[in-house]
Amino acid sequence: MTRPRVLAIVQAGGAGGRMDVLTRERAKPALPVAGVLQLVDFPLSNLTHSGISDVWLSVQFQGGTLEEEVANGRPWDLDRTRGGLRLLMPEEGTGSLDEEGFARGNADELYRLRHQVAGFGADVLLVMSADHVYTYDYAELVAAHLDRGAECTLLTSEVDPSEAGDHGVVEADDDGLVTGFAYKPDEPVTSVVSTEVIAYDPVVLVAVLEELHRELGADSPAGDSGLDDFGDHLVPRLVQRGRTRALALDGYWRDLGEPHKYLRTHHDLLLDDQGVLGRADWPILTRQPQRSPARLRDGADVVDSLVSPGCQVAGSVHRSVLGPGVVVEEGAIVTDSVLFADSVVGARSAVHDAVVDVRCRVGVGAMVGAPRETASRPDPEHVVLLGRECTVGEGVVLEPGARLEPGTTA
Repeated sequence: MTRPRVLAIVQAGGAGGRMDVLTRERAKPALPVAGVLQLVDFPLSNLTHSGISDVWLSVQFQGGTLEEEVANGRPWDLDRTRGGLRLLMPEEGTGSLDEEGFARGNADELYRLRHQVAGFGADVLLVMSADHVYTYDYAELVAAHLDRGAECTLLTSEVDPSEAGDHGVVEADDDGLVTGFAYKPDEPVTSVVSTEVIAYDPVVLVAVLEELHRELGADSPAGDSGLDDFGDHLVPRLVQRGRTRALALDGYWRDLGEPHKYLRTHHDLLLDDQGVLGRADWPILTRQPQRSPARLRDGADVVDSLVSPGCQVAGSVHRSVLGPGVVVEEGAIVTDSVLFADSVVGARSAVHDAVVDVRCRVGVGAMVGAPRETASRPDPEHVVLLGRECTVGEGVVLEPGARLEPGTTA
């Protein structure tokens, strides 16, 4: 039997505004995960292990930061003469106003790429976000999509009902036929959501994208196709056509697109690999520079935490993640936080419920955030964010919920 030809497009997103100062100067998929990985490592590793080698990585914002991380696809054996990893950057002078420049949503982006997709001639187009932590064999999705003769197949996951409204909510019958789809509804009717991993029939997709553009484009501003995100018009139209299917992802899946979700996911990973990390048969591949082993100094108190290579710890670290080269000096306290590479927490200072970007310095005796009263989930209003290369001065207090722009001093 001939293997289907599959093209994968990893949509690496726009400006990542929900992550605030952490994505001012980097593409969101370049954000660290568990200290030694990046978000983009998850879809690329899943694709490699699934045997899919035609991969287009689309970057709309700060593409240079992601280009360095993916190293031309080398960590995933995608640096090859035929196929492999291809970086897609916004272009000017390639078409009409609604086909070039920055996309205004992930469906709008697919519209801009439609001619390239049609020219590739794939049997199945896999489209996925790079905002999520999970492992999955995409070959299962491809097989189910083709076996059912679907025009579109949504990979789904069940989430906490309180968070379903942050996603595309999916209703399906017992046979997997999607009967309803609501994008970020105020009152979700189920807790089953799209994981933003979608298999399309490329011919149908291109035809529907053009059909929607004819309907929506005339009323949209110049340079805007009118298609917005996949859940606004594209998937609802495909659901209306009656050949959209749902397939459940069994196992761990988390969206890291907001600071409190980012912290919560790291808390999930502190004591349990969640079936995602540490799998010998399905390793998450990455590009990481070599570092010396971590050093825990006399008096260090490290509990329920992840400590990356190159760290030096002489203080207390509880329920936190330290990226490569982080220094926690004597008497310092770090709790319920994630610190990126090469940041320093000075003596007798404290960092609570915070995400601290690379090469930040928390001065002696400073206080960043406040400890949680309970071991509950992080409060979205209380998470502190420090942009890259920030400095918190000696004795300075940053209240819960504070933000520091990259390169600034408090």
